[in-house]
Amino acid sequence: MGGRGFTPRLDFTSTRPIYLQIVDEVRRAIARGELRPGDRLPSQRDLAVQARVNPNTVQRAYREMELLNMTETVRGEGTFVAQNPVLIRSLRAEMAQEALQQFLQEMRALGFDGSEIRALVDQALTGDGGGGASRG
Repeated sequence: MGGRGFTPRLDFTSTRPIYLQIVDEVRRAIARGELRPGDRLPSQRDLAVQARVNPNTVQRAYREMELLNMTETVRGEGTFVAQNPVLIRSLRAEMAQEALQQFLQEMRALGFDGSEIRALVDQALTGDGGGGASRG
């Protein structure tokens, strides 16, 4: 696909800093295969214009992604998704763990215990209705 069409979806009302939201969006795009190793990300200037944020914010996000070994910058050529075969697997596993923890937290807040959560997940995975609604 290449990174040229990549534009992060940012929530300007969130308490999460914008630069971290950019990092999160790139992580998700890599985990989903929308960005692949070797894909070029938009220039910092271009991304700042597209996302309507300060260029310093994008610069901070790009610096953070390099520290996390998600990206590599080649002077004069741009910033690319790292050629790291373990990257996608680790990002997917990390994001799955985060999603699972959020799901479990919400289900427990709704009053479900472990066996009820398992039953609902099993129902949803096998297509047996799900949502606890009975057929009839």
